[in-house]
Parts: sequence; C-alpha cells; structure tokens
Amino acid sequence: MRILYSAAWWLALPLVLARLWWRGRREPGYRQHVAERLSVYSGAPFASGKKPLIWIHAVSVGETRAAEPLVDALLQTYPDHTILLTHMTPTGRATGQALFATYAPRVVQCYLPYDIGWMMGRFLDHFAPRLCVLMETEVWPNAIAQCVRRQVPVALVNARLSARSLSKGKRMPALIGEAAEALTCVAAQTAADARRLKELGVRDVHVTGNIKFDVTPPPSALIAGAELRRHFGARPVLLCASTRDGEEALILDGLDGVDLGDVLLVIVPRHPQRFNEVARLIANRHIGMVRRSTLAEVKVADNVQVLLGDSMGEMFSYYAACDVAFIGGSLLPLGGQNMIEACALGKPVLLGPHTFNFDLISAEAIEAGAALRVADVGMMLGEAMRLLHTDAERAAMGAKALAFAEQHRGAAHRTMVLLQTLLRPASVNGPAGH
Repeated sequence: MRILYSAAWWLALPLVLARLWWRGRREPGYRQHVAERLSVYSGAPFASGKKPLIWIHAVSVGETRAAEPLVDALLQTYPDHTILLTHMTPTGRATGQALFATYAPRVVQCYLPYDIGWMMGRFLDHFAPRLCVLMETEVWPNAIAQCVRRQVPVALVNARLSARSLSKGKRMPALIGEAAEALTCVAAQTAADARRLKELGVRDVHVTGNIKFDVTPPPSALIAGAELRRHFGARPVLLCASTRDGEEALILDGLDGVDLGDVLLVIVPRHPQRFNEVARLIANRHIGMVRRSTLAEVKVADNVQVLLGDSMGEMFSYYAACDVAFIGGSLLPLGGQNMIEACALGKPVLLGPHTFNFDLISAEAIEAGAALRVADVGMMLGEAMRLLHTDAERAAMGAKALAFAEQHRGAAHRTMVLLQTLLRPASVNGPAGH
C-alpha cells in the first residue's frame, strides 16, 4: 500500500509544485526554500561534526506555538543538543523564527520534504536526528517508515484524533494503520483521543494533556496588546479570532440586525492569504473599517466599526486588547480553533456549534463557566453584546476562564518525562540509526 501511496505522490508532484508556485503569488514564502521540500541540501550533512539533534515537526502556526513549551524544556534538559524544527507552511516557519530567535543557533528550521520514501531518507541522513517528535496530527507513512529503518524513535505528542479522522484512517489500514503501529509512543491530549488512537493501531499511548495550556503570553505581546487597547480607547471590543472562509460574511451580514453602538468589532482571519479578501467583504458592505497594518492614529476613529487584524504573530496581543472573544472555525462545520490563548488571558469565550477538533476542552470550558456555546451568528452577536454591557458577569466569566487555563497546565512536563525515555545517551548507544 505504501508503494502505491509513494507512486501517487510521484504522479502528483508536478501539480503539487505548480500549486506551491501559484500560492506564492499571495504568500511569497511558498516560493522560497523549495529545494528543502525536495530534500536537496547544499554542503556536507548537517550532522557532520554537529551537536546531537532532536527533530520536531510542527506543520503550521498552531502546532509551532504549541511546541514552544516543549522546545524550551528540551533545550534546558539537553543543553548539548540542537533542535530541528520543520514546517510545511511559510507562516509556521515565520512563527518559529519569531518564537525561537533568541535560541539561535540551537534551533534551526527547514521545510519537511514531501512524503516520498527516498526524499525522507535523504532528509534523515542529512540531519541524523536522535528522536522524531511529530506534533498533534502529523502522521506521514514514509517519514515514519524511514525513521523505523534508521532506528529513530518516533513520538506523536499533543496528539488528537477526532471520530471523523479515525473513520478515515480505518479505511486505509494497510497505510495509516501500519504507520500508527510503527509509532514508538504517543502522548494524547485526552482519554478519548487515546482510545481512538489505540483503535487506529497505536500500541503505546499515554494521556498527558494539551501542551497549549502551558504556552505563556510573552511580555512583548502583552505590551503590544496594551498599545492596541490605547488605540481602541474606552470602546467595548469584540474579537472574532481565527475566522475561516465563509464565517466573516456570516458575521458581517449578522451586523444588520444588531446595533453595535460604540462596540468595536475586531476580525482576525485564520489564514493571511485571505486578509485582502476579507477587507473587500467589509468594504462591499460599506462598513467603516481600518486595517491593523495601517493603524497609525492615536485612537481608532468613532466611525470605524471594524478593525481587520491583518498582521501575523499578534494573536496574544489581540486577546489582551479585547473584552470578549469569539473563536472562529466553529460557526461552520470546520471543527473550531484553539480557545486556550483567550482563556489564558482571562477573556470570556464564545464558541459556535462546531468544535469537534476540541470537543473535550470545549465541553469542560463551558462546564467551568469559562465559555458559552452559541447556535448561530445571531446568538453569538447577541451574547457578545450582553456581556460587553454587563461588567460584573463579564469579569466573573473572565476569572473563570483564567482559572480554567491554570488548572490544565503541566502537559509539557508530562510529555517531557515520556520523551526522556526515548533519548538514550549517545555514549551508550550511539546516534540513532548509526
């Protein structure tokens, strides 16, 4: 089955590269470092004469942010090691560069090659990692097989698996099931995730919690958030965070039935390539708007109803500057986005009906009084307006959100305990696979 999978990759490769170039029209980062995606490297193998290396794969922004506490812990625990951080998107790479700039050159970055056997083999031979750590849902059959061939332990951490994904995986037992069985160990977010992962074929599963609860807001983000708040003035602020395609139109259309008054609506699309598209949606409805990237006034003008968050790496700042946060990806059946950052900053959270990517966390947050479930955009805007104009209830809900985030911390430590069993001393066993 894996041979057929690799053949499909080979046949699709020209189209994949063409799409990469096409996406580069909007995001130039897709046209950079293309050789890395093909496992082509200049010079001697990276591992030659270098420190031992731990490889962490964080596909995009969310996974890269989630990896931050783990990277910090690994660097402190293994001061003689280098961390290789791989990505699939330019935004993930940019996020990693921003998060770990102070650790250079102990943290290096590159794109992960496409999942073709010999490309993955070249990648592993070039970097010679002692351990492979995959974040959340990244199960690449050829990458895992090549690690097994070289005796490199593979850990899937902060792992989650929805019922939908389990159903899809079980349709390909000879491919996904084989990859799942080859994983050395898995650190699952919840007991439900662990149960589904075992059903998929993973042998060694541990419930360690969600590492994203251990991500702490950097002081620079809080300072930037305070500056944003000064721009907003005394106006109540509703943040629609990490919105997905189709949701912005629903929210903007929903404003027809709501008197915003002096409320400022901040919309931050999940994907940067959609910033201009969302700006056009707002302009076509003749709604007063200012873009974060052009924000120069000391105070946002009173006739501005919407601020478009068209900046990267500022989500903590947006949360710090808002009063109530709606979490995108949940109005439409997209599974929802991460709500933990909002809770960590003590903000009341509103969730749409579709949060299957974060089922347990969402249910627990609602039970704890940290979040409210809304059925549709009309209810979301109505609940937001009520909270924005009810100071006591908003403050109480924000305090519950902060307490909820605090009580779930510790997953990074539990994951580190698990990874330490896989990192055998080089002096005893030699580099993995050599």
